[in-house]
Amino acid sequence: MAAMFISSQILIVLLVPLWSSVSQTWGTTGPRLQISHSELKNGSAVFWEPGVQAGLQVLLLDEDHGWLLVGGKDHVYLLDSDRLDQPAHSIYWPPPREHVELCILAGKSPENECANFVRLLQTVNKTHVFVCGTGAFNPQCGFLLLGRHTQTTFSIFDVPESGRGKCPFSPTEPFTALLTDGELYAGTSVDFMGANAAVFRTSVQGNVHHYIRTEAFDHNWLNEPEFVGSFSVPDTLSPDDDKVYFFFREAAVEAGQWDKRVFSRVARVCKVDPYGRDGSDSGVSLSSPVSQNDVGGKRSLINRWTTFLKARLVCSVPGPSGIDTHFDQLVDVFILETKDPQNPIVYGVFGTSSSVFIGSAVCVYSMASIRAAFNGPFAHRESPDHRWVEFKGRVPYPRPGACPSATNDALYRSTKDFPDDVVSFMRQHQLMWEPVVPLEGRPVLTRVNVPYRLTRVVVDQVEVDGRPYYVLHLGTDHGKLLKTVMREDYMSEVILLEELTVFQSPSPVLGLELSTKKQQVYVLGEGALVQLEVQRCERYGPDCASCCLAKDPYCSWDGQTCSRLFPNSKRRSRRQDVKHGDPWSQCPATEESDSVPVQTLFAVAGNSSFLECESRLPQMNVSWAVKRHDGAQTTAPEILTFHTDDGRHLHISRGLLVLRLQPEDSGLYTCSVREHSYTRILARYRLHVVPDLLLRAHRHHDQQGTLGTAELKGFLGHTEARPQPLPGHSSLWPPRQQLVRSYKDLLMGGTADLDRHCEQLWLREKRRQQKLRALKLKQESKKARVRRNYPPESRL
Repeated sequence: MAAMFISSQILIVLLVPLWSSVSQTWGTTGPRLQISHSELKNGSAVFWEPGVQAGLQVLLLDEDHGWLLVGGKDHVYLLDSDRLDQPAHSIYWPPPREHVELCILAGKSPENECANFVRLLQTVNKTHVFVCGTGAFNPQCGFLLLGRHTQTTFSIFDVPESGRGKCPFSPTEPFTALLTDGELYAGTSVDFMGANAAVFRTSVQGNVHHYIRTEAFDHNWLNEPEFVGSFSVPDTLSPDDDKVYFFFREAAVEAGQWDKRVFSRVARVCKVDPYGRDGSDSGVSLSSPVSQNDVGGKRSLINRWTTFLKARLVCSVPGPSGIDTHFDQLVDVFILETKDPQNPIVYGVFGTSSSVFIGSAVCVYSMASIRAAFNGPFAHRESPDHRWVEFKGRVPYPRPGACPSATNDALYRSTKDFPDDVVSFMRQHQLMWEPVVPLEGRPVLTRVNVPYRLTRVVVDQVEVDGRPYYVLHLGTDHGKLLKTVMREDYMSEVILLEELTVFQSPSPVLGLELSTKKQQVYVLGEGALVQLEVQRCERYGPDCASCCLAKDPYCSWDGQTCSRLFPNSKRRSRRQDVKHGDPWSQCPATEESDSVPVQTLFAVAGNSSFLECESRLPQMNVSWAVKRHDGAQTTAPEILTFHTDDGRHLHISRGLLVLRLQPEDSGLYTCSVREHSYTRILARYRLHVVPDLLLRAHRHHDQQGTLGTAELKGFLGHTEARPQPLPGHSSLWPPRQQLVRSYKDLLMGGTADLDRHCEQLWLREKRRQQKLRALKLKQESKKARVRRNYPPESRL
């Protein structure tokens, strides 16, 4: 136990400098805008809330036809992507009764598990969608018929085949699936207990039972995987070289028998050749594709992948002495298409498995680095008792993992034509030696010391002034949506623009869909679907400087307001500088300090005074400067920073609190915030401190009736003598012709003068009310005389 305690202490000590280095990247920077759930509901956000009992799981968006499909518990919902507040069409799709009974007998929950939770929605063509559900722990699949007009046709018909190998048994098990060219590539388990997980390829068209999968119960292939995503990417101009990439995390076989570390992986398999496919999309074709690619081995690896390779995905922050901080749990992945279809950009969201260091990170990978890992050396281990090393032996031809195509060798039309030594090599060597490292060797952003973790990501590319900017929309496990901006080089400043509380309860974001055509983001939770615009420009501020400093590529200053920036907007009429955020170069007339009005405040010495000043941006700290007044002299500005700790000046979230005021505290207080090279004045106060001696003197005068010629200290250090009353005159001070008219005069007059002033106001108001009543009575009596002298004429 002592050894374990000491080792844990050493681990914490080692993590302290790493934690600080991670925090410097983006871990502690707050958002520019924080919008609550109630503000979103009262704003432009549109909510569709069937309730938690709906058990929403998956979301599918069709931008061209303007519909949204949502899979839930025993239901599939169809919504208009432009109007989520309209009634949704739904299809009731429960599991068979016998499946529910068997599920309950197996000890599963009738409400949370023994139902048909729709987990898979994949587009087949313009009118059909392939759908699969858990089927009360007996997966079932079918086709949704949408028709040309989704408002008139919405039905489902089952497929006689089982959903095994296409959809998981459990509603909570992580899995991935991709439907392309009539073939479904899925990473899921195929048993009730979820122990037999594999990467599958099955056909969804016709009654073909042929399938390809990874080897079962072989830890070198897959070791307790949790699948995250899958995508199809072309490798060359030839479609024979197209591959499907799988992203997942698994228990690391390299770590040893007793080490339970988790590594993130990327794997790939050769995609089936669509040659011979029926190109019609009017319905569901029943013709099977001609598989001319990976169909398994001829004498070995029958019905098993012969092109399956995997490599480690690394996402870490370099630390001191070569010790890196690893974010080793892949949570979500997004592929951003570019002008080159062979080289999309891969964005991965990672978490940590450590209980000491908790955080999230986003790493960006290029397809070139992924291909380099798969074209590099293989990892090799002689036996379970040996360590993993780089394979130094002869690699057979054609290279293991390569697709049979004319690009490599025209003699090999499918994997059944591969030599036996290639197939035998693939049985023992699935792991690559070199890992895949992110661009610039580190995450583009991290999030630590926060009460949530990142769970989902979608990325939008926006061009401003010919420069590309990447906007990341990130979902969290507490129902928040973050929006960040970065430049193309990935090493510039990462700006956290927004933090939106989308869901009222802290439930995780289960899905994100981005509509680039309509500039909308759809956020899916367990009991709600929310439609949000990608921008909220009007919230940045009412002036040009606020809009420019935000650096939001969706927004620009149009001369009057901060509004949405359209791609076809003329540059002359729009003001925005995402790269530098410099209002001096973009805004024709920036704010001057004289434009902020000065508010005058009076306070009594010995008391406290609060100067209100709050920045609309929570990540920006305000600073205070004061020009003190000492009699007729004005001192140079003095900066009151957060380190100013004299026991009397307290910087709080909403302003400055000055305790135990003294006469020398009088002066001009200026509250400002500085961002980059631009300083903005938020508020100015001229504080006058009234000495307590004056009030005590007036109280003494009220008690004694006379004060003599004692000198009283006035405002701002001035002294004045109170004159003796002349014979036959009143002893009131100040004279009646100088009645008090402001708060300043009331403070000078003391308690007695304050009472007299209130009495005068009361008498004045009483006389005014009496005059009004007299005037009203006079008017009423005049009207009565008129009615009496001139009665109304009777009708004929």
